[in-house]
Amino acid sequence: MQRRSLLSAPLGLAAGAGLSRPALVAAQGQRVLKFIPQSDLVALDPVWTTAYVTRNHGYMVFDTLFGTDANLRPVPQMAEGATTEDGGRTWRIVLRPGLTFHNGSAVLARDCVASIQRWGRRDAFGQALLAATNELSAPDDRTVLFRLKAPFPLLPNALGKAPSFMCAIMPERLARTDAFTQITEMVGSGPFRFVAEERMAGARAVYRRFEGYKPHEGGTPGWTGGPKIAHFDRVEWNVVPDPSTAAAALRSGEADWWEFPLADLIPLLRRDRNVRVEVTDPTGLIVTARMNAAAKPFENPAIRRAVLGAVNQKDVMEALAGSDPNLYRTPVGVFCPGTPMASDAGMGTLTGRRDPAAARRALEAAGYAGEKMVLLSGTDQPTSKVPAEILADVMQRIGMSVDYQATEWGTVVQRRASREPTDRGGWSMYCSAWSGTDHMDPAGHLMLRGNAGFFGWLQSDRLETLRDQWFAAPDLAAQQAVARDIQRQALEVDVPYLPLGQFIQPTAYRGLTGVLPGFAAFWNVRRA
Repeated sequence: MQRRSLLSAPLGLAAGAGLSRPALVAAQGQRVLKFIPQSDLVALDPVWTTAYVTRNHGYMVFDTLFGTDANLRPVPQMAEGATTEDGGRTWRIVLRPGLTFHNGSAVLARDCVASIQRWGRRDAFGQALLAATNELSAPDDRTVLFRLKAPFPLLPNALGKAPSFMCAIMPERLARTDAFTQITEMVGSGPFRFVAEERMAGARAVYRRFEGYKPHEGGTPGWTGGPKIAHFDRVEWNVVPDPSTAAAALRSGEADWWEFPLADLIPLLRRDRNVRVEVTDPTGLIVTARMNAAAKPFENPAIRRAVLGAVNQKDVMEALAGSDPNLYRTPVGVFCPGTPMASDAGMGTLTGRRDPAAARRALEAAGYAGEKMVLLSGTDQPTSKVPAEILADVMQRIGMSVDYQATEWGTVVQRRASREPTDRGGWSMYCSAWSGTDHMDPAGHLMLRGNAGFFGWLQSDRLETLRDQWFAAPDLAAQQAVARDIQRQALEVDVPYLPLGQFIQPTAYRGLTGVLPGFAAFWNVRRA
């Protein structure tokens, strides 16, 4: 299989065509940043989807009680501070004075309470926090009160987590929306307003600086913590599906920032003295294939184990990154390499000899009867399209019936929420990538949940029990021991997903300074 054929994409703009221009005349005289996002912004609600393009949008529009600093530690953000009582069973979080929403209304503690409750229904870390909570209330307009069943020292980490889902603080009337229903009205208190009337599906999203935003007065900017200073009056996200066109736009100055340049084009960009190519997130992207455990054929864990035994992580990574060993890592288990919970437990399932004939026999022994599996591929996301192409070939070679369905990533994001049979819009597998920060430990690792709470709807009492034990572990050594058991359970028994390696994704920009570590954030960025 040729790597070029895997990475080719339909041309979204004619070669040499300019970026979307309708608002440029209106923007004259303003400080405008032109950004090419990883994909179209299909979903707006950062509590409804884990899509990173929506997470990035969410941090522009919404703020959080705590942020994450450059050392991945929680720091107060909307919060002025927090105190604990009763041996850590009571937390009082006090809001900074003068916080306002984009509609001019004051941010009140009851808005925060409703927002935490909504987020906590979807997020893995939030679910653990709410399960440990006896009472969550707003005794006054600036105080959020947690009364816990037992001490939960990671409370600030949960409320300030940078990965999806973010604990977006929104007005109470919006936060009362069911967590599984998408909100489309964007009223936050973040540094930018979403300009709904200028949104063009498949082409553009626009943001304006929120003049009423009150940055945190202390700390150092990093990830989502510290002061958030908006130096641009307007930020335009222009969707450019064709990588060559995106690279040309960046090099010519039609774009200021390209979030995820294609690996094939990085050498070209590095040779341009006006373009800076930089790895801002050293945890990279953990590429995965999620299987639908609620429907045939993957409701059978023996079938999931058979497929795992046939997949070679290095094949996927080399198709994504080429032969540059600096752009990927293998083997990768269920925790981000180089972080405290990573280990070699159960890794023989990934490093052993890849034998298609043995995998075919394992499928037959598991009772696979030729059921069609629908494999979704996001054509505008290399970390979805490339592994999906490889997996389609692998599964066909071991005797599976594969219906490969390629659409733009936004459609995959919408469709993966369906629990319908495959002949009525359902699915069997899709590929995606997660920031390594999402997979650092069991707290926020959605793919390891065994409570049927995330797309794929895995049910595993053992994984849930181990997760509870990890939260109760008294020290790092005990946490690491439980994490080893979790990895063995995931790789040798349940196989909730296929880990496919770690891809180190650079970003590229020109004429900018102040680009922060982490994901694409637009505060503190200014013209060079």
